[in-house]
This record gives sequence, C-alpha cells and structure tokens, in this order.
Amino acid sequence: QVQLVESGGGLVQAGGSLRLSCAASGSLFRVNAMGWYRQAPGKQRELVASISSGGRTNYADSVKGRFTASRDNSKTTVYLQMNSLKPEDTANYYCAADSSSCLGYGCYLDGMNYWGKGTLVTVSS
Repeated sequence: QVQLVESGGGLVQAGGSLRLSCAASGSLFRVNAMGWYRQAPGKQRELVASISSGGRTNYADSVKGRFTASRDNSKTTVYLQMNSLKPEDTANYYCAADSSSCLGYGCYLDGMNYWGKGTLVTVSS
C-alpha cells in the first residue's frame, strides 16, 4: 500500500499564494505518476495537475500559468505551488499517486490508485 499525506492548505486572500506538499510512504515502488485533484462543494472532482516520475507535468486549463507541480529528487514528495489564487480555487485538494507511466493529462481524469485525505484551501474575495 501507499500512504499519502498532504499539508499546506489554509485560508488566503484572492491574489495570494499557497504551497501544498504531499509526502508518499509505504510501497513506493508502486508509485510512478502523482497528481493533485480538487473538489469544491457541489462540484465534480477535477484533476488539477499530474506529474510523471520524470517530472513531466500537465495542468487543467483553469490553473495553467498560475499553478506549478513539482517533485523532489527522491520523487516521494510532490508540491503544488499555487499563485494568483481566485475564490473559485476554493476546494479540498487531494494528492494522488498511480503506478501508471502514462504521460498524458487524459490518463488520470478518472482518478489514480492511491489517495490522500485532502487539505482544504479557502480563497477569500
């Protein structure tokens, strides 16, 4: 099994920045792609960003140019730097991991194998 623990959520004003972190542990040989999803109340879950083991990233159109996903050298921690935050970015953000090596954004629209419990991001106007 793979365990994922997110941190870094909180309350921020519109235009501000937050950095989310996600630490993976457990059966790390199962981890290849990682990603960030979000779900706002009453809305469907959305894939925000995915990042391959080699660092290739893909983003939802709604966050392109504002959010940046990255992984550390050990590839067991991923980050989501969120800049120019908007009230519509308010959601629970979930870290996820998958054993797939698929590189396209569309590979993970339906989800990944492993999930964190989420961290709440609230952007006030």
